[in-house]
Amino acid sequence: MKKLLTILSILLLMISCGQNDTKSIDKIIEGGDLQALRAKRTEVVAEQQSVADKLKQLDAAIASLDSVKKLPLVTTIMAKDTLFNHYLELQGNVETKKNIVLYPEMNGILTRVYVQKGQKVTKGQLLARIDDGGLSQQLSQVEVQTQLAKTTFDRQKRLWDQKIGSEIQFLQAKTNFEAQQNAVNQIKRQLAKTTINAPFSGVIDDIITEQGNVVSVGQNAIIRIVNLDDMYIETEVPERYISSIIKGKNVEVYFPILGKTIQTKIRQVGNYINPNNRSFAVEVGIPSNGGTIKPNLTAKVKINDYTNDKAILIPQSILSENAQGDQYTYVTSTKDNKNIAQAKRVIVKTGKTQGDLIEILEGLTSGDAIISEGARSVKDGQQVKILN
Repeated sequence: MKKLLTILSILLLMISCGQNDTKSIDKIIEGGDLQALRAKRTEVVAEQQSVADKLKQLDAAIASLDSVKKLPLVTTIMAKDTLFNHYLELQGNVETKKNIVLYPEMNGILTRVYVQKGQKVTKGQLLARIDDGGLSQQLSQVEVQTQLAKTTFDRQKRLWDQKIGSEIQFLQAKTNFEAQQNAVNQIKRQLAKTTINAPFSGVIDDIITEQGNVVSVGQNAIIRIVNLDDMYIETEVPERYISSIIKGKNVEVYFPILGKTIQTKIRQVGNYINPNNRSFAVEVGIPSNGGTIKPNLTAKVKINDYTNDKAILIPQSILSENAQGDQYTYVTSTKDNKNIAQAKRVIVKTGKTQGDLIEILEGLTSGDAIISEGARSVKDGQQVKILN
């Protein structure tokens, strides 16, 4: 109590002296004496230093008497080793190599379509037929002639084996038979073009041209067939990731339309760098997921390009940067029984980011208490009160 009364007395005396001093300064200014003004200024500067010393003593006295210090309130988080998986985020579309449109190989009328939209078919199954324009009848005639040529050749061969007849007759019969066989095979190949067969097992996605229409080679699409068992996403990866993006890497694929996420792997990495955008292709296998995932579906692809088993991660929001461009954060010393500790500024070296977290490569170790809330209002060496 006595100390407080003493402090108040000193303050009143300083105020009183200040008032008298102001009057004295006014008189000297009115007098216009330069030497007197300079002398008074020197006196005021000395008094100013004296006042500063007195204020410092008063602050120390107040601090010693104040039982509740107004310290910055902060919360801390504990640095610890964490498994850190960094992901490269890309865009892609679902594709399949078994999604084709079948075209006719012969001009004519589409006489019959044997399948329906949505029907499952097997490889080689007959899907449609085009009018053959009389090739079937022509084949029957040529087969009859071929049979006759074969009979003639067989007889001539038996005679020749018995050394009967001339060699030229044997050769003529053989040549005629082989020519007839070639004619039959040629017509059969032509007839094969009048049918449309499934190149692989799948589902008929669309019947594009109905039966009865006239179709032309390479112009009229007939049927679309799709197989969803072998789908993939092909995306472009910047060339700077060429050493970290390899076959077998884990991939997370998210389909915004479906609201689904699946885990898969890279099944193929391209060996060619596109000179236009300096990127290479990556192929990621995709399961059909019961038929819900379809070709051309948009997807977000996250490829695991970096893993650290003992990473220290902190929120990016608690990092600051000084004038030299160094990033820093604050850690606290061991707190006392009143949860009071000292803040210390630590320069850190950062690594990769993921969301709102950033990897600390240097500057922090496991077990450090890092100031999180209140970090912006703390100074190096300042005492703080830890709330948590």
